[in-house]
Amino acid sequence: MPAPVWGSEPLRRVAAPLREQATDRVRSAILDLRLRPGERLIERELTESLGVSRATVREVIRQLAAEGLVTVVPQRGAEVTSLSASDAADIYEMRASLEALAVRRFVQRAGDDQVRELRRAVDEIARSAEVSVNEVGDHLGAKDRFYEVLMEGSASGPLQQTLAGLQARVRLLRATSLSVPGRPAEAAGELRAVVDAIEARDADAAADACVRHIRAAASTATAQLTA
Repeated sequence: MPAPVWGSEPLRRVAAPLREQATDRVRSAILDLRLRPGERLIERELTESLGVSRATVREVIRQLAAEGLVTVVPQRGAEVTSLSASDAADIYEMRASLEALAVRRFVQRAGDDQVRELRRAVDEIARSAEVSVNEVGDHLGAKDRFYEVLMEGSASGPLQQTLAGLQARVRLLRATSLSVPGRPAEAAGELRAVVDAIEARDADAAADACVRHIRAAASTATAQLTA
């Protein structure tokens, strides 16, 4: 039996405001593809499912709309954003440029401990691809860790801030590409090539491998979007 869209646990009244908890819950449902692109977000259903007020639901929708994950359509209301193939192509091109630069900065600035941590992260991506064949969420979590290490080692505030603005839509596209059978294992191999070049302290080769990985992901995701 599939897991409920909103998860099985009620929201808890803890230090984090209910609005933040509700936003995290809906964001996760979108990014894990439990809520599909184009699916409507009905205030009454969200209020009942999450156990929060309608005002809180409206704040959640505003926040996710600002992140690009939700689109408010006149006369229809809020729905999960549907990225077009052309939008996806632009986002992937932006990623290719920005992440290639991040890889170059990582080669230049990261210490040996951070390089080893990046290797552990890509090994975890490979394990996730082998063990959790149908669990997109596991693949996403492993890739999130890889990029956390990469950005920390790049030591570039401007790069981190710029990529943060794309993060939600990038993760949505990542979920789309990783849902294709066989793609997680391919991605793991591509990222291993990035790390191999980083370990050799070859910034050009690492950046080229990064671009190849992103363009392969772009090809997979845009094919899904146009299918």
